[in-house]
This record gives sequence, C-alpha cells and structure tokens, in this order.
Amino acid sequence: MTYISDKNRYQKMHYRNCGDSGLKLPVLSIGLWHNFGGNGMASESKKILFESFDAGITHFDLANNYGPPYGSAESNFGKVMKSDLGKYRDELIISSKAGYDMWDGPYGEWGSKKHVIASCDQSLKRMKLDYVDIFYSHRFDPNTPLEETADALESIYKAGKALYIGVSSYSSNKTNKMISILKSKGIKLLIHQPSYSLINRWIEKDLTKTLIKKGVGCIAFSPLAQGFLSNKYLKGIPKVSRVNENSSFSKNLITKKNTKIINELSKIAKRRNQSLSQMAIAWVLNNRAITSALIGARTVKQLKENLATLDNLKFSKKEIKEINKAAKEGDINIWAPSSAH
Repeated sequence: MTYISDKNRYQKMHYRNCGDSGLKLPVLSIGLWHNFGGNGMASESKKILFESFDAGITHFDLANNYGPPYGSAESNFGKVMKSDLGKYRDELIISSKAGYDMWDGPYGEWGSKKHVIASCDQSLKRMKLDYVDIFYSHRFDPNTPLEETADALESIYKAGKALYIGVSSYSSNKTNKMISILKSKGIKLLIHQPSYSLINRWIEKDLTKTLIKKGVGCIAFSPLAQGFLSNKYLKGIPKVSRVNENSSFSKNLITKKNTKIINELSKIAKRRNQSLSQMAIAWVLNNRAITSALIGARTVKQLKENLATLDNLKFSKKEIKEINKAAKEGDINIWAPSSAH
C-alpha cells in the first residue's frame, strides 16, 4: 500500500532558520546512521520515516557509509524515495556527506577532490536523486589543503548536485577558514554538524560563538550520546542497546562517573515531567546556536517519545543551573580527532 502523508503534518513541529539563511529546518531531524542499513529497509525503519514526516520532520540526514554495510542506508532510502516519498521531494531536505572510509584504496576516504566528488556522485546514484539539499565535508582532512576540499564542494554546488554546503566535526578555527574560502568562491557555508550533548559540550568553548557570529546554522548530532542519555542506561547496560552490538558506542564509555551523571540528570528530568532523553534533546535545542537536533530511532515508540520533547522546550534559570552542575564532560566524544586541528 502506497504511503500517503498526514494532511496535518505541519501543525505541531517547530521550524528554525538555518543561521541567517532563508532555509528553515525542523527542530528535530532524523539521522539514518544506524538502523536503516542492510539488505532492504526493515519494516519498522520504514515506519519511522513515515511517522517522522507525518509529524512534520522534513529533514533526513545520511552519509555515504551509513549502513552497515556501507552505502546500504542510502540505497534503502533511495528505494523508499522511489516507492513512497518521491512525490514529496520538494517538501524534504535530504543531506549526505563524504570524508570517512567508504571504499578501498587511497581515494576511498578523506577530503581530496577525487574522493569528495566521486562520493557525491555515488550517493546520488544510490538514493536515485538528481541533487541533495545539503552536502557535507564529513571531517577535516589534515593531509589535504582545505582549499582542495572547498574546491570539490564548489564543483558539487555549481554543478547543481547540492543546493547548500556544510561541514561536520570541524574545529572553530577550520570552520572559519572554510567560511572564508567558500565566500571567496561566492558560496555561503550553510551549516555545521557537530556532536553535542549534555555530556559532550566541546562546541561551547568557541565553535558556537563562531557560528552565531558568521550566521551559520548548527545541527547537533548524537544529542542523546548514542542513546546513553536515556532511562534504559540508568541501572547499567540493557540487553538491546548499541553498546551490545559492538558498534560505535563502546562499553568503556559507560563509566561509574557517567552513570552517576545520567542518574542525577534523570532526577531533574522527572521534576520537569520528562524522560531523560526528552530533557536532553530540549537542552540541546535551548542553545541559541542550534537549529536542529539530529535524532536516531530504533523503533516508532522511541521516535514518539522523542517527538513528545516538543511539549516542553523551556527551562527556568534554576533548572539550567541544576543541569550545568550535574552535566559534566563525559569524555565520550569519539569524533574529537577531527576537531583537534
């Protein structure tokens, strides 16, 4: 049965301008990093996409190597676009990225013009799209001149393969440089996608100031610290979790210190009549530099819990003070090497 979207899909979602651009993003966006790969998209994953769009989420974020296996999330998304979502293409913001390992050999990763352009072409083919709305440099490459990476992004932009350009996990310094290089080419850096959460607050040092000053939007990925900022980890590691799947979230990150932190934060969330994950997302969105929080979901139930965050996005000064006291850096930023330059 062909999917037909909810006629009232734009009634509840909030939208924010991305930096000083005219593009609005939903405050919650869906990332397809996990749970959307494999040989054909699982029924539950497809339902997540439909439920998201029905709730007014217009932005779906991908990358070349999302899966597993690499490329399968984009291939599966392309099939859903063809069968169900294609008729809504002009209502969707679809993004992809290049920079992490994707194929064998010296051109299969990083920021060379060879890799970035080839990767973009592959992504478009997999997703059966003529263009993406946003194309990112997924990580800074210390062994490729930034000018070359910018050159590749310019080629993609001017060929009409991407409407907007973004960077991910770049430091404030390299973000500033990329802004300047792109500006000299007549291109505006639209958006930055850094990791950011209650226990991963590295962007507060100087990146958020840079983005606000330069009018660049910010979409925070991993606002739930890969699911750790949720009630299911309060008493230890649950059987069904990313940690037990030998994925990107290591057991080494679940320290006594971090478990204590999330339990303290959970108490504050309860007083707000929210789950820990709902408060964690609301807190990320409370940062004025943030345009959108990029969430993942394993089930429709998880998605609906996250959507309920919208019922309470405001914090009192007292709550912010309590949260800042409890929310210590958890040393969980596995993407730190990219922003260390």
